[in-house]
Amino acid sequence: MQLVVGRIGRAHGIKGDVTVEVRTDEPELRLGPGAVLATDPASTGPLTIESGRVHSGRLLLRFAGVGDRTAAEALRNTLLIAEVDPEELPEDEDEFYDHQLMDLDVVTTDGIEVGRITEISHLPSQDLFIVERPDGTEVMIPFVEEIVTEIDLEEQKAVIDPPPGLIDDRAEIASSRDAEPDEGASA
Repeated sequence: MQLVVGRIGRAHGIKGDVTVEVRTDEPELRLGPGAVLATDPASTGPLTIESGRVHSGRLLLRFAGVGDRTAAEALRNTLLIAEVDPEELPEDEDEFYDHQLMDLDVVTTDGIEVGRITEISHLPSQDLFIVERPDGTEVMIPFVEEIVTEIDLEEQKAVIDPPPGLIDDRAEIASSRDAEPDEGASA
């Protein structure tokens, strides 16, 4: 099974290094020297990692055969894909691979059916579940501990405790316009 583990950013320096947006919780395992990665688009790969280092908080990689800035810049926006055994699980029990979460039923803590996970969106600040509701509409659920209270792979469900307004229209909106005007205040 294939997992996206990174996306190549812009070239760094003149020797072929590139910045990489890491999309794995195990970069030392997936993005280490010697790793051979498939790519999307496939025409740019496979790529073999020659070396890597962290510079100013960003991962920099150099690939075999990419020796200058022009060649490195040509790789920009390429997805890096690792081949992973489908039975392999993350080391931390609170971590999951995307394929484990896809198609899970999403229910609230009080048992109300919300829908089914159809996509996982990886954003810089957090991951989002894209959930298809029974009526065909979609809702986005932040994959954070405060909202997603349980992932039960045996039961094939994700249990959520959504704040008001996340999956329904019961949001409590407080507006200064709704407040009573102060005595003596002019409009």
